[in-house]
Amino acid sequence: MPGFLADDISTAPLRKTLDSLGHTTYGWDLGRNLGPTPEILDGIVARLDDLSYQHGEIDIIGWSLGGIYARELARVAPHTIRQVITLGSPFQIGTPSDSNASAAYRSLSHLHAPGLEMRVPAYVREPLEVPATSIYTRSDGVVQWHHCLNHDEEHTENVEVYGSHCGLGFNLAALIVVADRLAQPTERWMPFRVRRSLRGLFPTAPTYRVPAA
Repeated sequence: MPGFLADDISTAPLRKTLDSLGHTTYGWDLGRNLGPTPEILDGIVARLDDLSYQHGEIDIIGWSLGGIYARELARVAPHTIRQVITLGSPFQIGTPSDSNASAAYRSLSHLHAPGLEMRVPAYVREPLEVPATSIYTRSDGVVQWHHCLNHDEEHTENVEVYGSHCGLGFNLAALIVVADRLAQPTERWMPFRVRRSLRGLFPTAPTYRVPAA
């Protein structure tokens, strides 16, 4: 799922790489992400319904605002989702209202559906029922990195990479994390561990843990 104001073109390189690794990927097929419009909210539910009907449990990767959508889908339909992976998604605040994208987001707010539960920040809500990996960077430049952090639960993790918000979908370290997570059997889920040969791609302290609420 693409970030705010982006579309499937932005996620095409990531999907192409994952396809080359043997995965079957799909774009969200909903055009430009203008925020939580009724059309997009109905569309992501229909997309999940269609793909889960075809394949059973699916993995969802969401970039920025797309990751917030992904987590909401995991809340309402955990039985259809194997895991959620987010890239620079500020789910601890619910929307991009406290980011460098806030002005653009507010300018489109008249298109957005009212009364969304997703506007309630994650830290006051129940944990997700499915494994959740948050990939973030302290040099994000668009959102505040600490808004992207999962609480320390049994099947959650936060993995830090170098880079920028807008580059996360093309970031080699982020791709390594995504591919590793997709290859891992759900029943034997373990937090991501950096291989010795790849340590130069990741910060010295690659994970950041937040106490459980």
